[in-house]
Amino acid sequence: MVMCKEATRLMSKRLDTRLRLSERLSLRFHTSMCSACRRCDRQFELLHRAGGYRAEAVAAPPEDDADR
Repeated sequence: MVMCKEATRLMSKRLDTRLRLSERLSLRFHTSMCSACRRCDRQFELLHRAGGYRAEAVAAPPEDDADR
């Protein structure tokens, strides 16, 4: 079973990429028993949506006016 520190790392990673099956199962098992991590997961999701985060926006470097 993963501990809270690992569970929060997986929650954060899940926002950027798809977790492996073993990671998803471990996280689901942990959050089924840990109310603090369930709350943390909801907060991560809220911040993710509120920030309007898009993975493709981060992947592309910003254009520099000096390059033109």
